[in-house]
Amino acid sequence: MTQNYAAHINEKTKKIQTVKEHSDNTAELCYSFSIPSLQDVVYVMGIFHDIGKFQLSFQKRIFGRNIRVEHSACGAIVAKEQFPNAVGLMMEYCIAGHHSGLPDAGSFQYDTPDMTTLYGRLKRSFEDYSVYKKELSIPAINQQAVMKFFLKDCERDMSLFVDKFAFLTRYCFSCLVDADSLDTAKFCGESIGRQMHADFAACLKKVDHKLNSFVCTTKLQCSRALLQQQVFKKTDQKAEIYLMNMPTGSGKTLASIKFALERAIKEGKKRIIYIIPFNSIIDQTAEEFEKLFQESADILRHQSTFSYENEDEERRDEDYAEVAKKAAENWDAPLIITTMVQFFQSIYDNKRRKLRKIHNMADSILVFDEVHLMPINYLQPCLRGIAFITKYLNSEAIFLTATMPDFSGLIKQYALENSKILSLVKDTSSFANFQKCQYRYVGEISEESVLERTFASPSNLIIVNSRKRARRLFKKCSGRKYHLSTYMRACDRIETINTIKKELCCLEMDFPGYENVPEERRITIISTSLIEAGVDLDVYTVFRELNGLDSILQAGGRCNREGKRQKAEVILFELEENSYLMDERINMVKGLLKKYPDISCPQCIQEYYKRLFAMKDKEIQKNMITEKCHNIASIPFKTYAENFELIESQSISIVVAKDKKSKELVENLRYAGAGLARRLQPYTCSVYEQELNDLIQQHVVEDFDTGIYCLINLDYYKEDIGLVFEADDYILE
Repeated sequence: MTQNYAAHINEKTKKIQTVKEHSDNTAELCYSFSIPSLQDVVYVMGIFHDIGKFQLSFQKRIFGRNIRVEHSACGAIVAKEQFPNAVGLMMEYCIAGHHSGLPDAGSFQYDTPDMTTLYGRLKRSFEDYSVYKKELSIPAINQQAVMKFFLKDCERDMSLFVDKFAFLTRYCFSCLVDADSLDTAKFCGESIGRQMHADFAACLKKVDHKLNSFVCTTKLQCSRALLQQQVFKKTDQKAEIYLMNMPTGSGKTLASIKFALERAIKEGKKRIIYIIPFNSIIDQTAEEFEKLFQESADILRHQSTFSYENEDEERRDEDYAEVAKKAAENWDAPLIITTMVQFFQSIYDNKRRKLRKIHNMADSILVFDEVHLMPINYLQPCLRGIAFITKYLNSEAIFLTATMPDFSGLIKQYALENSKILSLVKDTSSFANFQKCQYRYVGEISEESVLERTFASPSNLIIVNSRKRARRLFKKCSGRKYHLSTYMRACDRIETINTIKKELCCLEMDFPGYENVPEERRITIISTSLIEAGVDLDVYTVFRELNGLDSILQAGGRCNREGKRQKAEVILFELEENSYLMDERINMVKGLLKKYPDISCPQCIQEYYKRLFAMKDKEIQKNMITEKCHNIASIPFKTYAENFELIESQSISIVVAKDKKSKELVENLRYAGAGLARRLQPYTCSVYEQELNDLIQQHVVEDFDTGIYCLINLDYYKEDIGLVFEADDYILE
């Protein structure tokens, strides 16, 4: 009598899914997910991954015995026996880690069975599982063809080969764990429900209708239309990476989504992924797309500060939130908006929860908004990840920014030398028409002098380099004033920005031409750099504390945004109490201010980035995985993932529960634990570790043993400035 070796038991129906059934299903799904060059490899991974479940001890466990049985390493051992080469090694990494995550390789010579490295696991002893030879059918693999694919483009570069192998291993791991998860969920009765949808053709019609509704009467409007036409004329030209260099106010967002839709339709791509640098500006883009596309597209938002549980109950239909939550697990959606951090962590993590998404980055159009904000210390892995996705996974990328570095040269130097790159905007002669303000450097001045200079303008935006300085200026400022920083809760920042927009709109309506604006109606906004990217404000004068050229030009995009005035100024200054650390970018900008009458011209921007990246060459290359290993047999997947942090100064979130909804969530936190973290994000503000320690010592925060810190003394939070570090009674004037 043949024994039914069980892989899963449905708790409701008590039906058994055999190891053979689950292995075959997983292999078929892996094959369907994969690019052609790796289909046979991932198919065999699917067959091998649960071989360890043929152990009799595992069968006892699944039928009720309370024993712990390891099974993942068994399939890796079989892969090593049957494929003693790079193909087998890739399988070993993926199969051994398909539950716990891709492991560090470790040392084959020195690692012992008690260690969690790949070689430690391969040395462990297991019960007999050889029955797999009778139960499972293992197809042949054209290993020569796979090896040829591994070596393509990097025959003479061992570092590139190791990096490519590591990337493809994560990709295959993605196919395996997503297939494993989906087949298990299906057998166990989890409802798949409807899928998220998008009709790209219908979306494109709506974008075209929007663009055609714009009237071209002014010189600026005509320049905008001509610049966009440069982009649209190249939708038939095939490349791997497209560079869309367009100045602020030229309609970059609409132009980029039109180009992405055109390319997706022409090439039959499965999805468009819109990648944005900061959580703080996703809301604006998502709202713009949702309003534009309406019923033509479901938009999946995947960011740390957004939870579908917080969505309005009057959403499109009752199951929408559940559908979106499931889609966020593996990015099985046609239109996705996410952050740069989420995107790159989904490439360079080692855990199955993160890596499930990589295979759904294939056959996609990737749009990188404000691409110049890629962190310099991770520039090489970021560029190389994009180059691999576009070169090997049949995707295309669009780099979008108003301050474009020489990405063509950077990609060839740090990523792939033969990437196919196309610049969509060759003629930059019209860029001068988008110059809506002049940049004037006034040198070192006091905080009081900055505030005095605002008296001459009806609306002002002051941007400084630190949160504490922003707060100090805000306290000194008089009149109608607003403050923005990450000391404020995310939801309060959004509310404040919306209030500012309304105030600015009313000011313009009540005082045409901004004539005779009374002092009590003058508006002053004091902010950190969070306002520079993607926040559509239009103020009369901007004051910017000296910083990198990209930050300065982004600040300028908030001044005279619609170009309605002939003369508008961005005042650049340094503060006399120079408490921030002077870095090379500021000194560089000082030199450029002397050299160029207009620092926003393309030549100045090119020189800035050329000098910056030349100076940062070592920093750019320091975080490659190949800095930690020298061959494919020693890749430290786990350690690299743990150290991969795109945001250098890690901040810690503190929940501030001031309204009914957030108070209920915090109350439930005591019982539900960290599972509520995503839903609490809109009610958090950010602090550094030392600042958190100060609040802990004052006994005003508590984590309820969940690791999520909550402010328990609301005297330490002010609506206008956010978190404070001393209660009112203790502030000394």
